[in-house]
Amino acid sequence: MGKTEIPAKPKRVMALDASFVDASLILDTPVVGYTDYRSINGKLPDYLGDDRTTYASEAKAVGTLAEPNLEMIAAQKPDLIISAKVRHEKLYEQLSKIAPTVMSETTGPTWKENITLTGKALGQEELAAKELAAYQTAAKTVGDAINAKAGNPTISMVRFVDGPTRLYQNKSFSGIVFKDAGLARPKSQDVDDFAAEISAERIKDADADAIFVSVFADEKGLSAKTADQFKANPLWKPLAPKVHEVPDLTWMTAVGLQGAWVILTDLAKTFDVPDPVHS
Repeated sequence: MGKTEIPAKPKRVMALDASFVDASLILDTPVVGYTDYRSINGKLPDYLGDDRTTYASEAKAVGTLAEPNLEMIAAQKPDLIISAKVRHEKLYEQLSKIAPTVMSETTGPTWKENITLTGKALGQEELAAKELAAYQTAAKTVGDAINAKAGNPTISMVRFVDGPTRLYQNKSFSGIVFKDAGLARPKSQDVDDFAAEISAERIKDADADAIFVSVFADEKGLSAKTADQFKANPLWKPLAPKVHEVPDLTWMTAVGLQGAWVILTDLAKTFDVPDPVHS
């Protein structure tokens, strides 16, 4: 957004997008606020582990991702506010009056670049580089082990949501993790895009040697209903033995390093290869 001056190493971060909560915590910096969004509702999710008590004991929800509450943000006395233009560009001036504010261009596919940006804002560039390098090494190790054991299997990612069913491609969060691991994708998903939407007639497009499936937990249960309809379809029958159900929270909404480590761990368990160790 231009130039932001951060006078001292931040100790009270307001992370207005879930990926920046992940990034701040993994960079050993206290988070005092976050916004509620789908899976994050009044408390930080379990996949963030011990960091929730070590670095987020004071963290409070300050409204929703769509509508952060400026008064609540100010009450937490942050010394840095971090978000993305795609989320809160219109609030930049107001947020900047509360504390130095840094915004990435976007979220999602740029999650690794956003960790580097967060490292810069927190004065933790070295740790950010170290954390990213550790993840890249682990991804390659897990992927190499899977390819050696299972003969370079193709990996499909299907998500049932409260709308058209999606196949996740190379520029999605899970797609980036698969790519980092060097895992092959079926033709329908080996595309430099985010996702393809499919109807029940195109179930075969979801086929691969291993099919990972997540179901978004919408309030009306529409995603689960669609999943049941797909699974009852005769076209799904040959796919069913290759399906592995995975948590939507970590595989889809946890767009950050902590989530990426969980995906690697789940992949290792699925193919029975050694777990990656995140120290």
